Amino acid sequence: MKKWNFGMIGCGGIARFHAAALQEMDNARLVCAASRTAEKAAAMASEFGCEWTRDYRALLERTDIDIVNVTTSSGSHAFIGREVLEAGKHLVMEKPITMTEGEAQQLIDLARSRGLVVSVISQMRFEPYFQSVKRLLDEGKLGRLLLIEAGTPYSRSQEYYDSADWRGTIAEDGGALMNQGIHQIDLLLWLGGPAKSVFGKIATMTHRMEAEDMGVAVVEFINGAIGTILSTTSVKPGFPPYIHLYTDKGTVKLVGQSAEYWSVEGVEEPTSPNAQHSDGSSDPLAISHIYHRKQLEQLLQSMDNGLAPLVGGADGKRAVELIRAIYASSESGSKVCLL
Repeated sequence: MKKWNFGMIGCGGIARFHAAALQEMDNARLVCAASRTAEKAAAMASEFGCEWTRDYRALLERTDIDIVNVTTSSGSHAFIGREVLEAGKHLVMEKPITMTEGEAQQLIDLARSRGLVVSVISQMRFEPYFQSVKRLLDEGKLGRLLLIEAGTPYSRSQEYYDSADWRGTIAEDGGALMNQGIHQIDLLLWLGGPAKSVFGKIATMTHRMEAEDMGVAVVEFINGAIGTILSTTSVKPGFPPYIHLYTDKGTVKLVGQSAEYWSVEGVEEPTSPNAQHSDGSSDPLAISHIYHRKQLEQLLQSMDNGLAPLVGGADGKRAVELIRAIYASSESGSKVCLL
């Protein structure tokens, strides 16, 4: 079994989920972590037994690193991702892949030209219920999809946005859709298929910040189904994210990592004994690293076998493209066509 060596660029809170996941994998090793802040890099190295540097370009020059995980602020993803690929390393990008679909396409094209893999962290796809629902949908057992409701009713304090100068900015962070809601939006597209059009509205209602803390949208899928999106950080005290599916055979309501309701003709609710009940609804770090691990395990398995990963660069681009279309729709007051 090949041992894959990883580098980490960014040593903030989310980086520890990546590092903890790698630590539990027999075929992965974190070799070096990089951060502009020496204290953060040194703490990461001490906790996870790796080397550290303040210069991520020094990390990219190392010949003993195969894959680089980027966990920096969202606005830096495009240029750091490009440098990772130019250095000949495979790229694992924390969401979002980039802030625009054009930047995402540039990374996809660069990776393809160099025979490299790009994957975007979308760990909720690996939660047991979503795996089961996706399989049953693909097999046609849930029937014809009519409506998907995707919600991220989160709470974030003003102190959260004040904790770093990039938080809540349009260029470096994005708002409730790009930062928090993108996970449910990825699930909506994964389960519902390509989006044909969207009509959306965004607002900044309860925080002092540049980006939105409230976003809603209605999506039309090419298969004829309809989707709704709610993403906010203004709901108190904050509630678990949800995906509700309505088909011509019944209803499935997934809330957090559990099935709140399951009634489908001829299909019993699947068992999910190993679900980890944490959702980040009021604390962004109150989640489990197990699904990061499952995604990274699937990534390495696919690479060992010369296959595309379950979540590739194109998946990350589709989520960003839909979010940007919601922004454009809110600005124009009109429906935006995607296909």
